[in-house]
Amino acid sequence: MHSTTSSDNTLTHLVIGRAIEVHRHLGPGLLESAYEECLAYEFSQAGLQFIRQQTLPIRYKEVSLDCGYRLDFLIAGEVIIEVKAVAELLPIHEAQLLTYLKVSGCPLGLLVNFNVPILTQGIRRLIHTPTPPKPDL
Repeated sequence: MHSTTSSDNTLTHLVIGRAIEVHRHLGPGLLESAYEECLAYEFSQAGLQFIRQQTLPIRYKEVSLDCGYRLDFLIAGEVIIEVKAVAELLPIHEAQLLTYLKVSGCPLGLLVNFNVPILTQGIRRLIHTPTPPKPDL
């Protein structure tokens, strides 16, 4: 089971702070791409290590396939950030991020919806705990 560490908490705290800064300046109502661009600027200014639009291949049987999945941000190789600008977060958005966590092996993700009056209402923190393999009977 993955438990959050102080490193995880520090990273998510920094990311949320930068997202709040973007939301404070832009407010709701823009496209995801605008928020993503501004977040990249804020992450750079904060000295965060990140990869933007990281490809995420799917492992199928013994083959790695590029199915077009892209992580909005991968922070310090530890936290996935999925940016949204939707009327409300739906279970499908959480399922998307959980799938990214499972496929990537990354344990922690933040779903950030900028289309809300107060950004903290649009943030979901998700943890993926790998399921241990079932023993052969």
